[in-house]
Amino acid sequence: MSYQTLVSAEVLISHLGDPNWVIVDCRFTLTDTERGRQDYRQAHIPGAVYAYLDEDLSTPHIPGSTGRHPLPSIDSLVATFSNWGISQGVQVVAYDDDPSASGAIAARLWWCLRWLGHDNVAVLDGGWLRWLKLGHPTQGGEERRKSRRFIPSPRPELLASAQEVDQIRSDSAYRLVDSRSADRYRGENETIDPVAGHIPGARSVPFVENVGKDGLFRPKDELKARFNSLLGEVPGQNVIFYCGSGVTAAHNLVAFQHAGLGEARLYAGSWSEWIVDLSRQVARG
Repeated sequence: MSYQTLVSAEVLISHLGDPNWVIVDCRFTLTDTERGRQDYRQAHIPGAVYAYLDEDLSTPHIPGSTGRHPLPSIDSLVATFSNWGISQGVQVVAYDDDPSASGAIAARLWWCLRWLGHDNVAVLDGGWLRWLKLGHPTQGGEERRKSRRFIPSPRPELLASAQEVDQIRSDSAYRLVDSRSADRYRGENETIDPVAGHIPGARSVPFVENVGKDGLFRPKDELKARFNSLLGEVPGQNVIFYCGSGVTAAHNLVAFQHAGLGEARLYAGSWSEWIVDLSRQVARG
């Protein structure tokens, strides 16, 4: 059986040591970019390799030209995934410890793999914190896996450019979705990007609301009702998600697909790329 959106800790523990399962620790904090790697070295799920958002899942941003977390090149991702032992048929499980919503960073790896045609990838529901709460084993140090050959099958249809976003943002046949917190969407309390507000025409669907008080993703029917009430029954391929830099929007993409609503698209440059071009419109409120 393969897992393509979420996987539970109860399932994962039964596959520890399975050579056809690759576990990836994606812990990362914007305010302390080395903390995740340090925490990984101190303790992680046994067998897990570490994915560093700024190096493995992003390429350096170019001030005044790109968003804060541009996607890596396909060649770069192929090399990374091969080094982690990912190949056809391998089940990948990504996790983090994001306090706002478990999976916020891990979902970036989930999306990158699906973008390159690898569907057997899931986010660990509840992440590292639930793993610890259940008393499951941990391990320190750094781990390496035997490399395998990752063969990409790129799916460009999962990506949306700034030009496409500008074209569809007022088209009723499409939905543009802002995944950031509601206050940042309104242009309030902006502490990360130099311009506050949102892309005109976008609807606010904060990714943190995909997760319940127990730290787990909400049930499928709740997620489906939430998205449908905010977006209507627009087909998945006509829904484009963005956030601040193209990372946490993937959390909404996981939830959207887990709810059975299809595979939506990502504007990877997101808000931090949108505002680089001063001719692009900005909305507030």
